[in-house]
Amino acid sequence: MSKTPHNTIGRRAFLAAGAASLAAPAFAQSENTTEVERDLSESVRRNISSFRSLDWHPYFNSLRNGAILVDTTSRALHYWNEEETIYKLYPTSVPMSEDLTRLGRTEVIRKVEGPSWAPTPSMRKRNPEWPAFVGPGPNNPLGTHALYLSWQYYRIHGTHDTRKIGRRSSNGCIGLYNEHIAELFGLAKRGTQVLLI
Repeated sequence: MSKTPHNTIGRRAFLAAGAASLAAPAFAQSENTTEVERDLSESVRRNISSFRSLDWHPYFNSLRNGAILVDTTSRALHYWNEEETIYKLYPTSVPMSEDLTRLGRTEVIRKVEGPSWAPTPSMRKRNPEWPAFVGPGPNNPLGTHALYLSWQYYRIHGTHDTRKIGRRSSNGCIGLYNEHIAELFGLAKRGTQVLLI
């Protein structure tokens, strides 16, 4: 097992440290606090403040069939069930550029456990070295589960590459940690409404 150098910090620990720093007033920082530490603290504070729970009413007329809201700015996915007894908030990956980002209303039309993957024609053009097909398994970019949307080529799916979560890293889809997409997969159904903002 490789050891992490003592001067590095994992993403979850970094975010947890930032959350803890929110409890302390800004003026409590030591005079010895470096410029970089102050910048990191501010960056974490802004990121955490945008990753917050939301009310569904401004986004949907009802929760018929449940609702998924993907906020591409805060890189978060919100889920409400039809009975309004379950609310989930997950960190996501989002498309890496504006031209790959599609916003608006769609819905879940298919659910696949152990999805296969094939690059879209535009992906093949940009990356001709990519394989034409990848079956289910650890090399599959769709992870363990996928929710297919009514927009062609767009999915909410898992990823085996956890470094992508929280970043602009996809070719158009919304990615979740595999354990999160497995949970969402069990909650969402065909017909669940989806809004990307």
